[in-house]
Order: sequence, then C-alpha cells, then structure tokens
Amino acid sequence: MNSIALPLFGVNGWQIMWGVAAVVAVLILLVLAMLLFNVLGLWIRAYTSNARVSPFDLIGMRLRQVNAATIVDAKIMAMQAGVGTDPETGITTRRLEAHYLAGGDVPRVIDAIIAAHRADIDLDFDRAAAIDLAGRDVLDAVRTSVYPKVIDCPDPDKSPKTTLSAVAKNGVELKIRARVTVRTNLQQLIGGATEETVIARVGEGIITAIGSAADHLEVMENPDRISKAVLARGLDAHTAFEIVSIDIADIDIGENIGARLQADQAEADTRKARALAEQRRANAIAREQEMKAAVAGNRAAVFAAQAEVPKAMAEAFRQGRLETLAANGSS
Repeated sequence: MNSIALPLFGVNGWQIMWGVAAVVAVLILLVLAMLLFNVLGLWIRAYTSNARVSPFDLIGMRLRQVNAATIVDAKIMAMQAGVGTDPETGITTRRLEAHYLAGGDVPRVIDAIIAAHRADIDLDFDRAAAIDLAGRDVLDAVRTSVYPKVIDCPDPDKSPKTTLSAVAKNGVELKIRARVTVRTNLQQLIGGATEETVIARVGEGIITAIGSAADHLEVMENPDRISKAVLARGLDAHTAFEIVSIDIADIDIGENIGARLQADQAEADTRKARALAEQRRANAIAREQEMKAAVAGNRAAVFAAQAEVPKAMAEAFRQGRLETLAANGSS
C-alpha cells in the first residue's frame, strides 16, 4: 500500500496532511480546554456543594446556550435547603435545564419551593414550574399563601366607585365598603379565577344579603350577619384564592329609594288618572256635540213634516175628500 500511496501523494503531501491533522487536533484540544476552563469553576462549586452536576452536563449547557451558572446556582440552593434531593423525582439538572429552555424563571421557582418547604406547604417542582410557565408569580403566590393579603371591595384602583350600593326591603339604600382577606390556593392556582372574580362575587353576595334584610337597621346593628351570609355562599370556589374573612370596613345610609320610587309611582298614577279624565271629558264633549247634531236633525224632520200638512189639506180640498169627511163627521 505504501508503494502505491507514496507515488500518488509524495512525501510532501503526507507531511501536509499530517500537519493539517495536527492543527485540527490542537484546535479541538484548545476548544475543549476552553470549555473545561469555563465550566471548571462551576463544576468545583457544584461539587463542593454536593449538587451533583457533571462537567459533561455543563459542557452540554454551553453548547445548548443555557446559562449554566443559573442552573448550578439553582441546584445548589435546592440542595442546601434540603428540597428535591431525590435524584429521579426531585430537582434534577435536566428538569432545571428543561424549565429554563421553556422560558421559565428557574431561580424564582426554586425560591418559591424553598419558601413553601419552610412554611410546610406541599409544593413540588412540577407544580411550581407549571405555575411559573402559566404566567403566575409563583413566589408571590407562596408568600400570599403564608401571609394572606387584603383586597378592597370595590377596588378603588379598578372601579370609579368607592362603595357598594344595596337596598334593603324597606327601600333604604346602604353604601358599604368591605375588605376581603384571601390567601393563595396553590392547588387551584392554575386555571383558577383571579382577584377580579373574587371581588365581583363578594360584591354580589353583599348586595344579595342586604336585599334579603327586612330593614336597613338590622344590617347596621349586626353587620357581621352580612359577612357570615357571604362566607356561607362559598364564593371562593374555582378561584385561585381561599377567602379567610370578609370584614365590613364602612357602612353609610344613602337615599330612601323606596319612598322616592313610591313618590314617582304616585306621580305617574296621577298623570295617568289626569290623562284618563281628560279622555273621558273629550269623549263626553264629543257625545254632547253628537246629541246636539241629532236634535237639530230631528227638528229639521219635524219642520219638514209640518210643511207637508198644508200640502195634504190642499190636496184633500181639490179632491173633495175633506168635504166628505166633514159630512160624515156631522152625520
């Protein structure tokens, strides 16, 4: 084979090929050395923290354009906090990398899991990652689950009205402002209704409770009855929150809408009665004119009949019937 190859390429040809191969090998070694140098610090940091991240995984992250430092820091935080330590079902490097590539916020998810673990709340990585990818702030959700927050009803930032208006059965208007204390329901956070739904439901429940009261004084004497009635309706169903309490912050008396409506109804009835009376008066006047016209017509008929009498008498004289009638009368 050498006897065939040497004439084809020559000694210089083989030297060039070996030189090119050596250059390529040196370049590959330099690239590998640079990659190893870049990931060496991260691997040492992960190794000393017992994060179990292999250097090949770090090199793969570099090639896949994944921020390896973010993944390593998240893995170290999880391991140091004692969450997700199971090598198969816990917080693994592949899961963190997959969540990063999906556009998730890896450090925030880990912070949320650690906060939930400290507060003894059941939150695994899959649920936390799903909440994060759904666009919800998973860390804020955990904090709200630990420290409930207060929502104004109605919300002055989203509604031009500052109070709810409700009318009791006696017609008196009450203006109420409530404060709703809620905490996040992590089990229903994905697909659950938001704060706007909770505010709307609470407002509807308050208006219904006041509308069911016989007198506005009952509501003012015992405003907690409204809170209990609203809580009993289960307004937090299918929402991302759990209602802790509903407190009536302010209650004022508004207009006597019932009296105003009765006055408006009385005025409407008066106008209706006047219209009916005017209609009857117009009908009577029309009937009177019809009767006058009928009387005039009858008088004309009488005059016409009276005018026929002389004609009849003259005709009777011409025919001699009047003399015959007179003779018969005398006999």
